[in-house]
Amino acid sequence: MLWQFLQKEAELRLVKFLPEILALQRDLVKQFQNVPEDEYSTIRSFISSHSSDGLRQLFHNRITIFLSTWNALRRSLETNGEIKLPKEYCSSDLDLDTDFEVVLPRRQGLGLCSTALVSYLINLHNEIIHTVEKFSRENNSYSVDASEVTDLHVVSYEVERDLIPLILSNCQYQVEQGGKTSQEFDLEKIQQQISSRFLQGKPLLTLKGIPTLVYRHDWNFEHLFMGIKNKMAQSPLPSSAIGAISGQLQSYSDACEALSVVEITLGFLGTAGGDPNMHLNVYVQDILRMGDQMTPILKALSRGQLKHAIALWQFLSAHKSEQLLRLKKDPFREISPVFKADLSPESAKLLSTFLNHTDLDVFLLELHEMMVLKLRKTQTRDSFNPEWSLRDTLVSYIETKDSDVLPEVESQFPEEILLSSCVSVWKAAAARKQDRQAR
Repeated sequence: MLWQFLQKEAELRLVKFLPEILALQRDLVKQFQNVPEDEYSTIRSFISSHSSDGLRQLFHNRITIFLSTWNALRRSLETNGEIKLPKEYCSSDLDLDTDFEVVLPRRQGLGLCSTALVSYLINLHNEIIHTVEKFSRENNSYSVDASEVTDLHVVSYEVERDLIPLILSNCQYQVEQGGKTSQEFDLEKIQQQISSRFLQGKPLLTLKGIPTLVYRHDWNFEHLFMGIKNKMAQSPLPSSAIGAISGQLQSYSDACEALSVVEITLGFLGTAGGDPNMHLNVYVQDILRMGDQMTPILKALSRGQLKHAIALWQFLSAHKSEQLLRLKKDPFREISPVFKADLSPESAKLLSTFLNHTDLDVFLLELHEMMVLKLRKTQTRDSFNPEWSLRDTLVSYIETKDSDVLPEVESQFPEEILLSSCVSVWKAAAARKQDRQAR
């Protein structure tokens, strides 16, 4: 047991920081769970954003612990961690000018670093506790979930204050012939004291309750929509309401704020359901208590009821993308590049003819929804093949939702256009809609 402890000691001394790192992660999840995504570029900018001196100091201290622990363990995390991290994530030390996302506990991107660090510390702790049990041939351990971990539960000692004095107190000095001094360590006693003082009585730690931040754009909206439909009826949004809402939400910031309100509403409806005939603005103000400083947004959303919540999400997410296009920005950064092929001149001509004869609003909504729900980079490449026909894929997708397929999509959409060009098709349709509105 002593051999295993000393082999891992340089890392085991860091396990005592686990409760502080978990507390940091819980605070970050609480702060960022209801925002579309974080707005800070660096860790330093996040810390500076707090007006309270106490909060600034608290985050500074906890994040400094996180950074020093990561820097000490990053090579082990690259080679031995249970969560496999890209090599570049572990290639250099982190500091306060590092990308803020690295401290956010997520299951993808840079946020994996934060999750992997906690997982590694828990594993370190559990390995030495298992070793103690094996050595003592006793199985007295109990387990504690990550969400409940405190300082008392983890292996914790100070090298200078606790470990070195313990070792030196079990060292005998002998003067040999010729005046040479030799040291003799009582290894059995050292092992016994390390075990009884630092290790025995500690629980095993489970991964249950590890803080995890899921941005709203990472939600499984299909699963959420299914849950809502099981709790309450959903209906399409009347075209008069669509026209009125788009007229009232003409800026990109208004579109973002309205979509954010609808997504928060969907999250609550997925859990608790609601009265399908209640107006959305009433629900937001009276049930969610979110009415302050949102009067123009709520006025626009008053056109819809809870039975229109999913349809509102479909419309507002597409409306937000249209606003981004107007600002010459890319609304589809999250979509895999294999679906962003340019249209050939011949295909562009055929598409233009089709767009002259279709309901542009409905076509834009349905194609946009399929792209953002099905073609994200984080999803498996196998489920949607870029070589498939765009027409057949879109028709099949709409049918699986039990929605009405536009007849002209089935009969007139060019067969030659593949799923690989769907982003180009949507952008062309959005540009055509803007041209019509400008006339």
